[in-house]
Amino acid sequence: MNDRSSSDTADALDILNILDMIPHRYPMLLVDRMIEIVPNESAVGIKNVTMNEPHFQGHFPNRPIMPGVMIVESMAQTAGVLVIKSLGAESQGKHVFFMSIDNARFRKPVTPGDTMYVHVKVKQNRGAVWRFSGEVMVEGKKVAEADFAAMIVD
Repeated sequence: MNDRSSSDTADALDILNILDMIPHRYPMLLVDRMIEIVPNESAVGIKNVTMNEPHFQGHFPNRPIMPGVMIVESMAQTAGVLVIKSLGAESQGKHVFFMSIDNARFRKPVTPGDTMYVHVKVKQNRGAVWRFSGEVMVEGKKVAEADFAAMIVD
């Protein structure tokens, strides 16, 4: 997957739009911008990794590395925005809850100064359960991947 997409697409969303769509807030908000959304199919989000994020105080003090669980959470949040955008008005009053993670692989450390391009694809959508595959790219290289599922709840 390419890690560059046009931010001029009609489906690009800024941080204010994202805040309206998912309940996450600092320090757990892990998507800064959506640069591409194809409802019911795929999305690309951006997370700018900065040294002032609280997990870097202890992970690790002399070599800051973004925890893998936070990278997977950025995939889940990107998928959450995709689900809300896909459901449109039907999403009012609903939340997207993480259900499972499978086949997670971390290939290269993510460090402060990196820009993560978070690619998610819908693998299956059956009722309230959505299944996704995700990849995270930094400077054109895959740094992480996972399959995961989420459930839509009132």
